[in-house]
Amino acid sequence: MLTTACTGVQTVTKGLENQAYIQILGDRDVYSDQVTIVLDSETTFKAEVNKIGTSVPKGTVYAISTGKHFIEVKNRNQVVYSKQIFVSAQETKQITLP
Repeated sequence: MLTTACTGVQTVTKGLENQAYIQILGDRDVYSDQVTIVLDSETTFKAEVNKIGTSVPKGTVYAISTGKHFIEVKNRNQVVYSKQIFVSAQETKQITLP
């Protein structure tokens, strides 16, 4: 008597989180203090400026929702970056300051 057991193929599908990230890059000598991020003229938070020029991106990233956003970066109450961006799920958008 021969008995066989079959285990079916199991597939797990998991969608991406509806979240994206931004990373602020710039000259650490110029932006030694934290900068202020204004997102869509509604959300304001302080952010650390990460060093430019590393071969492997590293540093602090900030979670934002996916989609279109208007972002301003202020340093000592002066706007140093202002642009509309679009970010997809799980994308990290690098904002390079002048």
